Formats: sequence, structure tokens, C-alpha cells
Amino acid sequence: MSESPTRDAISAIWRIESARLIGGLVRFVRDVDLAEDLAQDALLRALQAWPTTGVPGNPGAWLMATAKHRAVDLLRRRTMLDRKRDEVERSTGAQELFDPDLDATLDDHVGDDVLRLMLTACHPVLARESRVALTLRLIGGLTTAEIARAFLQPEPTVAQRLVRAKRTLTEARVPFDVPRGDELSHRLESVIEVIYLVFNEGYTATSGDDWMRPALCDEAMRLGRMLAALAPHEPEVHGLIALMEIQASRFGARTSPSGQPITLLEQNRARWDHMLIRRGLAALDRADRLTAPRGPYVLQAAIAACHARARTADETDWLRIVALYDALAELTQSPIVALNRAVAVAMALGPSAGLVLVDEIAADPALRDYQHLPSVRGDLLFKLGRFDEARREFERAASLTRNLTERRLLLERAASCGGPVPTTPTSNLATETRDAIDRHAQSR
Repeated sequence: MSESPTRDAISAIWRIESARLIGGLVRFVRDVDLAEDLAQDALLRALQAWPTTGVPGNPGAWLMATAKHRAVDLLRRRTMLDRKRDEVERSTGAQELFDPDLDATLDDHVGDDVLRLMLTACHPVLARESRVALTLRLIGGLTTAEIARAFLQPEPTVAQRLVRAKRTLTEARVPFDVPRGDELSHRLESVIEVIYLVFNEGYTATSGDDWMRPALCDEAMRLGRMLAALAPHEPEVHGLIALMEIQASRFGARTSPSGQPITLLEQNRARWDHMLIRRGLAALDRADRLTAPRGPYVLQAAIAACHARARTADETDWLRIVALYDALAELTQSPIVALNRAVAVAMALGPSAGLVLVDEIAADPALRDYQHLPSVRGDLLFKLGRFDEARREFERAASLTRNLTERRLLLERAASCGGPVPTTPTSNLATETRDAIDRHAQSR
């Protein structure tokens, strides 16, 4: 095998095996930073050896054995070495340490190892942006440069964030064990939130020129499916999968040939990916079979399913969507959910009814700089023929967005109302609405 195809194969293997490798190493050395260093060292050795020797029959086992060799070497040089060396050598066993072509016996703890790593990377002790970066790094196998490009952030910023996150986990003495019962459910909430944050950033980018970043959505769905395999009895995990699959089904219809955004109600539904819709509906059915009271992700998936089942926009069951938002609002007490509910009420009962609800929540401090509010309000005012007011709302929404595509769209909406329209934003605090119904924003 030539060097280039071998390197391509190693890259693919790394994306598949890195989470299992790091998770297994964390179980032995009890240190995320050291585990990642050991995994990277094993990857480097593979890059040096495999172009000559060929890819082994069980590459994951080869990487694990190589990393454990290195772990034992390092621990032998450290103070307090005896206790840790005995722990590692007891856990790995002589065969694992000295046979790089191991069989599947190394996979005994794979499920727990990856789940443990997910729960560690998404631990609430970390800030949200740190959880996202660490998850993409440890579970997704992305490099620091790839994470920085995905979120349009400087690479040194992301690198520092990763360093601080791992230091925080060490200083907080976060246990590397899988919690049980209610504690597991609470920790899974953080994992689900992080995965959906990654998906949302791909679904509508918060900044830059691109309206969508499908690669991030693909990564989030991969992580979600992995989580569903590890926690098959958690209904919110299946709700997350259903929500992402159904939303991702619209990718092909969300932009025009020239790249202009197309809102949900204007999309050509023949261009939706109906295989993804079927998979999403199946995941929603699994979630419903596991629970009676629906959680927030299952409810959001049920809202998305209402759109997916409607053959045309006119066939959408808006009253059903309002009822689902009622349940979601009661569960979350979120002003963002209340805003999305107001949009659904406007579609079911008319723009006047929706505007009343929007104005009732407009003074909420949590929405003061929230990008959806002025755009939703502008749309309702436009439908009521109050064009001057609508134009001011669209201009405010444009002033809040960092996404150039969204900004152009909002300024076009403002221009359609008549009157002069600014060509540059006055601030860049946030982004414009993602079509409130289409996005089903996070309540946290």
C-alpha cells in the first residue's frame, strides 16, 4: 500500500477509533490530558510504521496496545509510581502490553469508556464553549485547527480553551466513572445540549459568509447516534436524534441555486431528504415508547415532525404545533420557547394574535439582544401592513447579525417595506432569526 492511501486510511481509522482509544486510556491513567497525549503518540507511531508494515488487521487494538506501552514507560518514571503502575498493569495485562495485534478482548469496556469520555468532556463544571471544543476534540477526533475553522475562531483561542478545560477537570477532581440513575440522566442533559449546540452551529452559522456548515451537522449527528447506541434507554437521546435527522432533511431545500436562504414555508418539499425524515420519525417513535411525559428534545422533535408530515406548507397542523409549544413552554419556562410559540399562534390564528404574544414577552431581559425577536416582530408587522414599523424591526435584526448572508436577507426585507435602509450594521452582538419555527431554539 502506498504512503498516501495509508495516510488516508489512518485518518479514517483515527476518526473511528480515537474516542474509544482515549476513553480506554482515561480508564487506566485517570487523566484526560495524559490519555490524549498517549493517544496522539500512538497515532504518530502508526503514521511512522504503517506505510511500511501495512495497516494491521485490528488497528484499534494496535493503537491501544502501543499507547499502553507508552503509559507504562511514563508511569515508571514518575514519583508515586508503584501504585499507578500496578493499577495500569493489572488493568491491561501482559498480553495487552506486548501483543499489538490483539483481538476483540480489548473491546470489553468500549461502551462504558466512550460514554465516560462523553460525560467527562461535557461535565457541567466546564463552560459551554469549553464543553463543545473538548467534545469535538476527544469524541469527534477533530484537530484544534478544524475546531477553530468550524467556529471561525483563532486557533490559539481554541487551543487555550482546550488546555483550560482539561486543567479544570483535573483541578475539580472530576471522577472518570459512569454515574447511575438520576445522576446519569442529569449528566446526559449536558451531553445532549453540547451535541445540539454543535448541530445548530452547522444548521445556521452564527457568523461568516456561509449560511450553513453541513460538516458540523454531520459530526453532531454522528455523535448523537453514538450516544444513542451507548444510552439506548434514554428517551431524550432518541428525541435529539429525531430532531437532528428531521432538521437535516431540509438541507437540500434551504438555499436557492445562488445561495440565498429559503424559509421553511417557502421550501420545495420534494427536495427534502425523505430517508432522513423516516429515520427521524422512527427515532421519535422509539422515544415515545420509552416515556410518557415528553422531555424538551422529544417535544421539539414532535414539532419538527409536524412539519415533516405536511406534504405542503398549507397542510401544516399549526394548532398541534401550538399545543406542543404549550407543553414545551410549561416544561422549560423559556422566553425563547414563548417566542417560537407566538410564531406558531400567528400561523394558526393570524398575525394579530401572534403580535400580542410577542409584545407581551418583548420586555423580557433575556430577549433584549436576542436576534429572533426583531425579525419575528418585523415579519408580523409586515403581514399587518405596518410597513414603517416592520422596516425598523428588520433593520434592528440586521444590526444584530454577524452572518453576512442573513444580513443581506434582512436588509432586503427592510427595503421591501420602503424608506432608506442602512447598508452596514450598527453592532454585532448576535445573529438574525433562523426562522423561529424552523430552528426550535434551545431553551437553556
